[in-house]
Amino acid sequence: MMNRRSLFKSLAIGVGGVGAGLIRPGRVDAALPQATVTRVKCWTHPSMNRSFNQSSMLVTVETDIGITGIGEGGSKDLIEQLAGSVVGQNPFRIERIWHHMYMDTFYPPGRERIHAQGAIDLALWDIKGKALQLPVYNLLHGLTRNYVECYATTFRPAGSAPPGVAGRGDAAAAVSGAALRDRARAAVDEGYRVFRVDASIGGAIPDNVFNTHERVRLVAAACKDIRDGVGKGDWMIDFHQKFDFADALRCCKLIEEYEPYLVEDPVRDEQALEEIPKLRKMTTCPLAHGEEWGQRWNFHRLLYDKDIDYIRATLPNVGGITEMVKVMALCETSAVGIVPHFTGPVATAALVHTMSTFSGPALMEYNYGNRPPAYLTEFVTFRNGKLFPNDRPGLGVTVDVKA
Repeated sequence: MMNRRSLFKSLAIGVGGVGAGLIRPGRVDAALPQATVTRVKCWTHPSMNRSFNQSSMLVTVETDIGITGIGEGGSKDLIEQLAGSVVGQNPFRIERIWHHMYMDTFYPPGRERIHAQGAIDLALWDIKGKALQLPVYNLLHGLTRNYVECYATTFRPAGSAPPGVAGRGDAAAAVSGAALRDRARAAVDEGYRVFRVDASIGGAIPDNVFNTHERVRLVAAACKDIRDGVGKGDWMIDFHQKFDFADALRCCKLIEEYEPYLVEDPVRDEQALEEIPKLRKMTTCPLAHGEEWGQRWNFHRLLYDKDIDYIRATLPNVGGITEMVKVMALCETSAVGIVPHFTGPVATAALVHTMSTFSGPALMEYNYGNRPPAYLTEFVTFRNGKLFPNDRPGLGVTVDVKA
């Protein structure tokens, strides 16, 4: 077994060339050592976002050269199933492993399986970066930007949220009027590019009646408060698929004058491919969709016909970095932006690497300020509403499994 000291000594010449940008992709692979995946493990950890449970599973992929990769996402049973497609493989043949995981079942993989596959894929990229002593973004042709701008969901000012809890756990329905204006203003003052809310704003409907006609009216009134709060800043709203086409169109028309950065998930996912193109022709509100979608085939039609302004592709949901790179290429071809949804802290670090290499519009969700979870001893850098890539190898995060 090769230890880490011997590994890095053997790579010293090759890595110097890579870091200087002098080695072609084929030569990068030639510089990598022989390695084998020996074990895939997963365990749950305290979620950074109690209202959104995609961030409660950590994954490690161990190798026989002493390097362990970190990923995040999926469920225990699916991670254990996929491990059979990974253990014994060369961890640097990431594309091959991705297709092996994707095709190694009788039924086509569903979204939950793609989510778990993405978690393992993150760990494989982490291994490759660590082996070459390079940050993942340098394996993806380098940075196109020095930071990624962020949006805040139902923002809480610093100090108002308990440690380790994302700032979106309160009931959005309770936030309206002056309180909504104050939060919007505070988010902009903190440096966030965009303040985000969902279609629960404006107050609750008595007796919890699902009255979409009344909900549209309440949302439109609340959006005026948001515009007043952000001033010259930006804001966005997630309809959360609460409306049919008619109500979605009516709400978009009512809020057009407040110039939202985007309207997310305006219609039900089941009808999205048919109704979003129609809606886009009937409103000036930029539209976004796809936080629940998986790999590139889900997005292809809307992107090919340029029927959407932003996609909500995120990690690990799309199947990991391997698939995200292909989604990014489709978006660049169609001049469509990417606005990833928050899933968890390790996935957030991976998104910083991918979005920092994307040439189109990019905006990330980030709600927990400088309060990283205790189990992450090294994490991303966040300040003034922006996430900054670091130069640590791999994904640049370190996990203390005992924390």
